[in-house]
Amino acid sequence: MPHLDPVELTRALIRCPSVTPEDAGALGVLQRALEAVGFTCRRYVFSEPGTPDVDNLYARLGTKQPNFCFAGHTDVVPVGDLAGWTVDPFAAEIIDGTLFGRGAADMKAAIACFAAAAARFAGDHPNFPGSISLLITGDEEGPSVNGTRKLLEAIADEGDQLTHCLVGEPTNPQRLGDMAKIGRRGSLNGLVTVTGVQGHVAYPHLADNPTPRLVRLAQRLAELELDRGNDHFQPSNLEITALETSAGAENVIPAWARLRFNVRFNSEHSAEDVERLVRYALDQELVAYDLDIRVSGESFLTPPGRLSRLVTEACRAVLGVEPELSTTGGTSDARFIKDYCPVIEFGMASGTMHKVDERVPVADIDSLARVYEEILRRYFA
Repeated sequence: MPHLDPVELTRALIRCPSVTPEDAGALGVLQRALEAVGFTCRRYVFSEPGTPDVDNLYARLGTKQPNFCFAGHTDVVPVGDLAGWTVDPFAAEIIDGTLFGRGAADMKAAIACFAAAAARFAGDHPNFPGSISLLITGDEEGPSVNGTRKLLEAIADEGDQLTHCLVGEPTNPQRLGDMAKIGRRGSLNGLVTVTGVQGHVAYPHLADNPTPRLVRLAQRLAELELDRGNDHFQPSNLEITALETSAGAENVIPAWARLRFNVRFNSEHSAEDVERLVRYALDQELVAYDLDIRVSGESFLTPPGRLSRLVTEACRAVLGVEPELSTTGGTSDARFIKDYCPVIEFGMASGTMHKVDERVPVADIDSLARVYEEILRRYFA
């Protein structure tokens, strides 16, 4: 079986300007590389009213169980201030041993590393007892509507079953091997609206100002303590992110006032629990209000066990370090995968993701590919 060069495959992926939700040929580059080493690839385009169509890829090598899956995304965030880049963000230049480019850290290098690791492992173990798969979306940096969630449903309907999954998000704060993610906090967004009667500020008796009532509700939310954390998670937190009114001018009492908030909640709660606690806090003020809730994802935890041991032992063998098992940070598509199989996240260092001059050391690409190969070797041993 031919091998794949993880550095050159990373560069080829970066050269596709796949700013979400555009694919720009990235999945085609990956598909050709995977098919060359024996993977069977299937493409899925999903759509939904009001959202862009998204191209997705599922690739599998082997037909037996267990099925070890790597999940990731080829879409990237916009380049931002182009003038602030020292190189073309999609040229994939290597300067002094460092590969520059949008998506280098998040997360095209990790995708290339796993593809290369799978090719090496399968080449050395052609009769390995199981399957290796890649589940790749173009929708992670966007609304996450037409990507991983629908792809998981589609392959499940077709009879594919994932046994364990590794997500290649950039999990390491400083250097490769620092941290693996075994869970994530959930995310809930809220919009509180208080309605009044618009009028002139000089004639308040002819109006009904909703702003003081909203301020009281905001204070209730600011003082709300959801929990104190647990063995695996930091305390949940509610943050007010915006306050606005309909006034439009300095001499107008607004017809409505509203606030937006976000809650990052740990495994002590479900989103339903959080909404109930928020409503209870708001109700203490005896103020009429409307509350709209949108849940981005539930919290989850893959308890330390076989999967985390595999990653820990592989990092120790290849890198000489043992990663911290963490649940910090934002959300990822692992929040969808956890409903199908145990999932863990481990990828590149995260220091430059989404930044100008996003970059990774070339040596880290080679090292991460070896870590992934060691994980596969131990998994199928």
